[in-house]
Amino acid sequence: MASFDDSAVDLHFIGNATVLLRYGDLTLLTDPNFLHRGEPAHLGYGLISRRLTEPALDPWELPRLDAVVLSHLHGDHWDRRARRHLDRSVPIVTTPHAARRLRSWQGFRQAGGLRTWESCTFRQGDAQVRVTSLPGRHSLQPVLRRLLPPVMGSMLEFGPRGGPARLRLYVSGDTLLYDGLEEIARRFPGADLAVLHLGGTTLPGGFVVTMDGAQGAELARRLDCRHVLPVHYDDYTVFRSPLDAFLAEARALGLQERLVHCRRGQHARVVASEERPTVR
Repeated sequence: MASFDDSAVDLHFIGNATVLLRYGDLTLLTDPNFLHRGEPAHLGYGLISRRLTEPALDPWELPRLDAVVLSHLHGDHWDRRARRHLDRSVPIVTTPHAARRLRSWQGFRQAGGLRTWESCTFRQGDAQVRVTSLPGRHSLQPVLRRLLPPVMGSMLEFGPRGGPARLRLYVSGDTLLYDGLEEIARRFPGADLAVLHLGGTTLPGGFVVTMDGAQGAELARRLDCRHVLPVHYDDYTVFRSPLDAFLAEARALGLQERLVHCRRGQHARVVASEERPTVR
C-alpha cells in the first residue's frame, strides 16, 4: 500500500512551459526554461525571441529531479541556464532528435529518445510514473516541418509502484491542432489534466507554429480531459495569441468549468476525481 496520497499530484507553474511536478517521492520537470526578462531565446536560423517575464524559480532552486520531460529542442524550452545548471546525470525523456544532441553536444548522458507511442517508467520510493511520447507537429507545412525540430507531446501516468495509474496528465508540447491528435483521446480517455502550450507563436513570414486560443480550446474539447491548464502564452515576443483569447474560446465551447487558473509561481493540486484542482 502506498505510504503517500497516491491520488494527488502537486504542480508548480514556473513559467512558459516549465512545470515542476511532485508525486510522492517522485519529482519531474517539463521543458526547463529559466531565462530572465530581456534575455534572448535562440530559435534557430538566427531567429531570437526575448523573454518578457521572470521565471518563478532559478534552476539552482530546484529540488532533486528524477527526470526531465522535454518536448523539443528550442531555446524557450531548453535554454543555456538549464544546460549550465541542471545535473548532467538526470534522465531526460525527449525526442530521438533532441536526445542525440543532448548526449553528444551537451554531455547529458542519460538523455533518451522516445518515438511516438513509446513509453518508459521512473520509480522513486513507493511512486512511479509512466511517460508515453505522443504525436505533435510544430508546423503543418512539410517544408517548414523539416526546418523545425521534431516535437512530442507526453502522457504522464502516475500511480503507486507496481500498481495501476491513478492520475493521467497530458502535456501537449508545441503542437498545432491536427486530426492525428484525436488518437490520444482514444488511447487515453478522460485524462485528469491537459497542460496546453498556446501563444500562437508566429515566426517571420507569418508562420504560426503553436496553437492559438481557438486551436487550444478545440483540442481541449476533442480530448475531453477533466481539467485544462493553459501555459506558454505571454512569456516571449513571438507569442501573438494572448491568454484571454483562449479563455474566451473555451467559454464559447462550454469548457469554463474545466479551466485551471494557475499563474506563474502558483501551485495546483490535481486530484484523481472530478474535484476541481486547488490553486495556491
